Amino acid sequence: MFGRRKNKNEGDAMNDEKNNTPRPEGEPGGAEEGGSPVDPSMEVDQTQQLISEMEQQIERLRSERDEARAAHKHALAEFSNYQKRAHSNEQSAKEQGLRNMLYSVMPVIDHFDMALLHDPEKVSAKQVMDGVTMIKEELLRVLASHGVAVVNPRPDEEFDPKRHEAIMHKAQEGVRAGHVVMTLRPGFELGGRLVRPAQVAVAPTAE
Repeated sequence: MFGRRKNKNEGDAMNDEKNNTPRPEGEPGGAEEGGSPVDPSMEVDQTQQLISEMEQQIERLRSERDEARAAHKHALAEFSNYQKRAHSNEQSAKEQGLRNMLYSVMPVIDHFDMALLHDPEKVSAKQVMDGVTMIKEELLRVLASHGVAVVNPRPDEEFDPKRHEAIMHKAQEGVRAGHVVMTLRPGFELGGRLVRPAQVAVAPTAE
C-alpha cells in the first residue's frame, strides 16, 4: 500500500546527476561556468581612450575653424584692397582722359586768342569768317581724336529717329517724303553712342 521510500543515498545520487547535467550553450551561468568576469579597470581605460580621441577630434576641428576664419578675413582684406585699387585706377584714368582732352583743346583756345588780337578795323568780315571756320575745323579734329563724331545728315538723307530729331516739316524740291531737308543743329556721338540727336527739318509725307 505504501510506496517505497527513497533512501538518503538515492537522493544524493540524483542531486549529483542534476548538478553534473551539461548547461545549454549560451545559458548564463556563474563565474565558474561562464567566462572570466570583466575587469572594471579595462572599461575605465577604454572610456579614457575614447574621451582622448574625441578631444583630439575637437581640437582638430577648432584648428580647421580658425584657419577658415583667417582665410576668410584675408580674402575680405584682399577684396577691400582690390576695390580701393580699382577706384584709384578709375580716378586716375578719368583724370588722364581729361588731361589729354585739355592738351588737345589748348591749341584751339590759343587760336581764338590770336584771332582776337587782330584790329577789327583792319580785318574784313570774310577774314573773320575764314578764321572762325578754320578754328571750328581744328576743334572738330580734336574731338574726333577722342572718339567724337558729328551727326550732320545731308539733304535727302533718310530720316533716322534713333539719330535725328524732327523739329519741323518743310517741302523741298528734290527731297523725298520722310527724308531730311536740312540740319538745323548737328548732333554728336561718342564712341558710337548718341550724345545728342541732330535737329532736322523733314519733308512731309503725302496724305
